[in-house]
Amino acid sequence: MNNKIRIGDLLNSDTIVVHLSATTKEAVLDELIEQLDKAGRLNDKDGMKQAILAREAQGSTGIGEGIAIPHAKTAAVKTSSIAYGFSKEGVEFESLDQQKAHLFFMIAATEDANQAHLATLAQLSEMLMDESFRQELMKAETKEQVLAVITSKEKELQREDESVTADATADQQHVSAKVVAVTACPTGIAHTYMAADSLKKKAAELGISLKVETNGSGGVKNELTPQDIEEAAAVIVAADRQVEMERFVGKVLIEVPVAEGIRNAEDLLQRAVNQRGSVYRGSATSYQEKIQEGKEAKKSKQPAFYRHLMNGVSNMLPFVVGGGIIIAISFLFGINASDPNDPSFHPLAKVLMDIGGKTAFQLMIPVLAGFIASSIADRPGFAPGMVGGLLATTSGSGFLGGIIAGFLAGYIVLGLKKLFVGLPQSLEGIKPMLLYPLLGTLITGFIMVYIVSDPVAAANTALGNLLKNMGTGNAVILGVILGAMMAFDMGGPVNKAAFTFGIAMIAEGNYAPHAAIMAAGMTPPLGIALATTLFKKKFTAEERHAGKTAYVLGASFITEGAIPFAAADPTRIIPSIMAGSAVAGGLSMLFGCTLPAPHGGLFVLPVVGNWPLYLVSIVAGVIVTALMIKVLKKDMAE
Repeated sequence: MNNKIRIGDLLNSDTIVVHLSATTKEAVLDELIEQLDKAGRLNDKDGMKQAILAREAQGSTGIGEGIAIPHAKTAAVKTSSIAYGFSKEGVEFESLDQQKAHLFFMIAATEDANQAHLATLAQLSEMLMDESFRQELMKAETKEQVLAVITSKEKELQREDESVTADATADQQHVSAKVVAVTACPTGIAHTYMAADSLKKKAAELGISLKVETNGSGGVKNELTPQDIEEAAAVIVAADRQVEMERFVGKVLIEVPVAEGIRNAEDLLQRAVNQRGSVYRGSATSYQEKIQEGKEAKKSKQPAFYRHLMNGVSNMLPFVVGGGIIIAISFLFGINASDPNDPSFHPLAKVLMDIGGKTAFQLMIPVLAGFIASSIADRPGFAPGMVGGLLATTSGSGFLGGIIAGFLAGYIVLGLKKLFVGLPQSLEGIKPMLLYPLLGTLITGFIMVYIVSDPVAAANTALGNLLKNMGTGNAVILGVILGAMMAFDMGGPVNKAAFTFGIAMIAEGNYAPHAAIMAAGMTPPLGIALATTLFKKKFTAEERHAGKTAYVLGASFITEGAIPFAAADPTRIIPSIMAGSAVAGGLSMLFGCTLPAPHGGLFVLPVVGNWPLYLVSIVAGVIVTALMIKVLKKDMAE
């Protein structure tokens, strides 16, 4: 905390409203801004409001658990300050957990505040995650009591930091080296930050000096500096998509899937401290070094194939989710309502289908292929990959053809790079601008047209016919398998394989498999959440509290919500959630449920075919999961 501005330095009695009169979100913001202005902390009250509203437009600062932290960094602020307000009744603030907010901290940072703004925000978040601290704040009746509660909590955190530092100094086994890490997952929503938190908590326990850079949906945070990397004994990269690697040339590198950062944080840190890893040589290496690198990659827990594929899938997902849900909305007018020749035709349904089906969905396979190719060959691979992906779309070879096109284009461009390595320096500039896009696109195109497209299109047609003609028994078995895959690694390679299969089936017009997949993906966090509610003795207080969040994650089809529980007790939790998901997937196929939307969880229920029995499938899987946890999991010691 020494590098952070203290809350007590920014919050004074003249910026505290013990009992807010506001009853709406905007009124709360106005009341706190007015308090800052009265205290002489602002240059421009209207400018401050515009900055606050601009931040809220990017996403609500209601972080859940009754807390909201609206904030802005603007020239409208004269002196960096914090305003605090409390509402006993609570205010609807569009919070992440959809609950009312009671505690409001407004951070007003000057334009030149630099890292102080983010550091204070992080410090506030850390303090407010303590339920006892929140309860004490809610009981405070005067401004002096509010300040006393905050000051006491800051001192407590300071003592904890000093204790960790002292323990680390005393334990020479763990402070002999500094470690840096990078975490990243395909969507940048759940795994990225869970892995970072897991590594940081374990490093604090072991007294290891650790800095973690997160590559999440909001961009790179806590970026590693050249000095951080230079001083580190080793680098941990827990990632399922491409991250900037060239900066680690010459360092001992431990590269694993992001899930390993969550489940095996201690092992990774110990390996890093003891430098049990391979020295990273970078991409600009000799042919022999590339061969050696390839041999080492085979030993890795995360194959290069999966990493390249996930780079394509993560960049494709926005097209899939946006386009798929727009298509699903068009179906509300009728399955054939977008067809001008159908009696149910509706002009709006046609527009929606044009946007979602003929545009967004047409782009998803080229984008998939383009980003797979760029993951392999960097930027020069992108154009050949996109063209190959579009050829896959137009030829009917579909999703599988797009994957083949991406890898084909990437490795063709990689081969061209080797082929032209001996060109004179004067011609260096024409390689990325002319040779790679021209020859890469041409070769990829010829191979796709004359070799790949027809056989893969035929295979897709055969698979589609097989699924359409599949008997009830076989359909149920397929649902059971897909369901179990969704729960097996909760966002890892097996889960993504099932999800990718479901998307491919949607693209082919078969909506039953993805219904089973989404039902099975919602089941693990929902089943665990139910278990934390019904069987409290099986979980710690922290896990019971996390179970509330798992309800929201499960309903939103974020299977990763089960990860913290599975990481804590994998031998009991994983079999339980796999069984529940298998039941949900199998029943969904048995009942003939369909789903044209690729994401959305329960929020896309209106477009689910046979939705009453779809809900029955999910509820059955949730109950099976909860009951298995009751049977398998031991009671926690009080």
